[in-house]
Amino acid sequence: MSVVPDKDKEILRGLGRELAEAATDPVNEKRREIHRQIEKREKTKPLIAIYQEPWHELNANGELDLLCTDNFCRGIEQGMRQTLYKWRNYPGDMTVSAVSVQPYCISDTGFGISEKVDIVRTDDRNSVVSRHFHIQIKDKADIAKIKKPIITHNEKQTEEEYQKRCEIFDGILDVRKYGTGSFWFAPWDDLVRWTGVQEVLTDLIARPEYVHKAIERLVDCWLTRLDQYEEQNLLSAPAKQLTVTGAAQIFSEVSPAMHGEFALQYEARFYNRFGRTYYGCCEPLHDKVDVCAKYLPNLYKISMSPWVDFRKAVDNVGDRFIFAWKPNPAFLAYDRWDPDLVRRDIKEKLTMASMNGCIMEIHLKDISTVRYEPWRLTEWNNIAQECAEDYV
Repeated sequence: MSVVPDKDKEILRGLGRELAEAATDPVNEKRREIHRQIEKREKTKPLIAIYQEPWHELNANGELDLLCTDNFCRGIEQGMRQTLYKWRNYPGDMTVSAVSVQPYCISDTGFGISEKVDIVRTDDRNSVVSRHFHIQIKDKADIAKIKKPIITHNEKQTEEEYQKRCEIFDGILDVRKYGTGSFWFAPWDDLVRWTGVQEVLTDLIARPEYVHKAIERLVDCWLTRLDQYEEQNLLSAPAKQLTVTGAAQIFSEVSPAMHGEFALQYEARFYNRFGRTYYGCCEPLHDKVDVCAKYLPNLYKISMSPWVDFRKAVDNVGDRFIFAWKPNPAFLAYDRWDPDLVRRDIKEKLTMASMNGCIMEIHLKDISTVRYEPWRLTEWNNIAQECAEDYV
């Protein structure tokens, strides 16, 4: 086992002390109570979550600079610095605890086919890019390119990295080993990268049998992956005690019936292995709540694109499921920051949601830019908190 450099240990222990101090703040328990109330589907202040931010734009004063030299330590350092940055600047309703988690060291051979893509960037430092995918699956014969993954747990590496964490944070943080707690299961996100977006959507009508076979094959491979996680005890708890998350984002313009036929009936085979399903992302599901409920009896939370028909969305969701609403992240990207626009939008949406008895969460995500003005996130957070406090 490699030795942790003394300087790196000193840096991480300092960050650990900051995290441990933050964990003692009484606001953590107040926010956990909001989590608990929402989980019980009690109408309360909407929970606010802010994530998928443009980290390359937020390091105005250097507090996100990585100072460790060891790669293992740098990985821990990055996560801790980002957590503390959010805690100080735009926490939403995040909570922190005095725990450092060592995930299992798991390798996955994947599906035997990788995306071939052309990339266009508007900012060389930004991970958000435009992609043009090269088609690799064109007909039934090509479906065989999708292979079943092989999962392997390197127990020795997990133990070595766990012991390193224990050494680093001794007396400061509680170190725990955890298996995988959930999956982002969105097989259509993968499939369109191999088939082409326009091509496969056209094939829903032109070659439906081919599409059925392609998505069935991919879901079969995902189920093989899950089987191996269960057989090797790599989940953090039995699947029936866990929540799985996913979507079929490319089906934005597909009818509810076709969404059920080509996505949900296959996805359900995976989702229903878990205790609960959180479904939806950037597709407008305002007209698809009923079909989602039909195929997913364990559906407990639903999310939708910022550009949904919001009135229809709250009418159809009501208090049946938790509604994770996504405000428009483009409001943070305008040339001129407009806090009044943000306030009007949040108030309008929460008023409609309240009238329909919705159990609300507010998820600001997919934030591609804040125009190198990090304080926009802080102001957005403050505005959202003010509006959420009035939710009844």
